[in-house]
Amino acid sequence: MSPPVPAAAAGVQRSIRRTLLVVVAMFGFGFALVPLYDVLCQVTGLNGKTRAAVADAAPMPVDEARTVIVEFIASVNDEAPWEFRPDVTRIEVHPGRFYTTHFYARNRSETPLAGQAVPSVAPGLASLHFHKIECFCFNQQRFAPGEGREMPVTFRIDPQLPAEVGTVTLSYTFFRLPGQGG
Repeated sequence: MSPPVPAAAAGVQRSIRRTLLVVVAMFGFGFALVPLYDVLCQVTGLNGKTRAAVADAAPMPVDEARTVIVEFIASVNDEAPWEFRPDVTRIEVHPGRFYTTHFYARNRSETPLAGQAVPSVAPGLASLHFHKIECFCFNQQRFAPGEGREMPVTFRIDPQLPAEVGTVTLSYTFFRLPGQGG
């Protein structure tokens, strides 16, 4: 039988166990925050995240009396050898009507590359009213060496977009997929 542990030592052991439990709980909570934050952003439009799936293409009334300017921005992440740009940098749209524009991407390297475009809408509130019907961002894009192509985006702005929002910016960052050359 082991000798009894003095009361002070038992208190120290209890404190150490509690501290370790708190540290483990903090790490677990930290890992859980990322998926919870993504869900929150998708539901509320916080941080300009748009829906990652095709929007409903059902007819909706077109607001002919109102125009909204939609700006397009393209950037490349990780210094990948891409050329990536919108065909137009801004258009005026009537909420409720479908519009199609294109982005151009080209693999400037001598090896095959694959990438994924991640969209963002500003102001963040507008992301709830920006509906993409067709978008190259829904799928991975694979490019042969030197290959370039036009990639379409078909969208509409919901007429419920608050009246104080006159300009919406759709921004894409093109990421190279891990292990995909370049």
